[in-house]
Amino acid sequence: MEGRSPWFLAWRRLRRNWVGLGFLAVFVLIVVACLCAPLYAKHVSGLGVNEINPGGTITVDGKEVPVVSKGGIVIGPNGEVQTVHAGGVPIGPQWGKAGGQYVLGADSLGRDIATRILYGGRNSLQVGIISALICSVLSIFLALLAGYYGGIPDWIISRFFDLIWAFPVILLGIALGTALSVNGFHHFGLNLSGSSLWIPTLVISYVYIPYLARPLRGQILSLRQTEFVDAATAQGASPLRIMFSELLPNIASTVLVLFTLIVANTILTEAALSFLGAGVQPPNPSWGTLIAAGQNTIVTAPWLGIAPGVAIVLTVLSLNIFGDALRD
Repeated sequence: MEGRSPWFLAWRRLRRNWVGLGFLAVFVLIVVACLCAPLYAKHVSGLGVNEINPGGTITVDGKEVPVVSKGGIVIGPNGEVQTVHAGGVPIGPQWGKAGGQYVLGADSLGRDIATRILYGGRNSLQVGIISALICSVLSIFLALLAGYYGGIPDWIISRFFDLIWAFPVILLGIALGTALSVNGFHHFGLNLSGSSLWIPTLVISYVYIPYLARPLRGQILSLRQTEFVDAATAQGASPLRIMFSELLPNIASTVLVLFTLIVANTILTEAALSFLGAGVQPPNPSWGTLIAAGQNTIVTAPWLGIAPGVAIVLTVLSLNIFGDALRD
């Protein structure tokens, strides 16, 4: 009988999980849509990500409609005020009635919300995925050192984890993000301005290190006592070879499962930090900054906050459900 690798058996079981694969497809569609933001802006909406159009008009069902209302009152036949129209209220979602313009409505400056959500998604996904990758690389390296060597290296690295873990993620992210967004980062040969997307990326990757490294360290501590590690040591294998050729492949499945959860958490954290002003900085849009911009118009223009909120929910939900499928 032909032998089957654990990865093959895992894939055979995963492809039977239609729910998990379906939500993976949803996440892929969201990523592809965000990557196509420039095409959407050029060929569909006709407006760039920060292009304002407060005095413009669009044609809806054969009528010219202002993008942002100018306000005014309606006087009745006897001189009484019948209706008061507030000024500065943007047009709502058109769902294709305006030839592709303002599908999800406009903001008070006449900017296309659909375009800004797609561009904001590019920034949110970029920060979330890259920070998760950086966090994973650092976590794996520290977990291998602590788990394999034990003793003093393990104690020092574990106290480093405890130091980060002593602060709530959002609180530590706000402290670091606010300081770096004001002053930038100019150390170790890096010169990053406060508005750089690398600032929230590095902050988020740092605060999540113990959440990935601690479970990996525990698994490596148990693997260090196994026979295949003793055999590799007896054959004269170097510590680096044992760590990266023997131990790392045995924790790869755990890393893969945890990575999907870390990405979901980093996207949520980026949204929270940007909402509070400590993440992605204007003029760069992100889902968090779009929600922050719409919080004051939740009654008059609810689509400004609801649309990016739905994008975050779909993205995080799809990653979490796919992560559950991987664990199974």
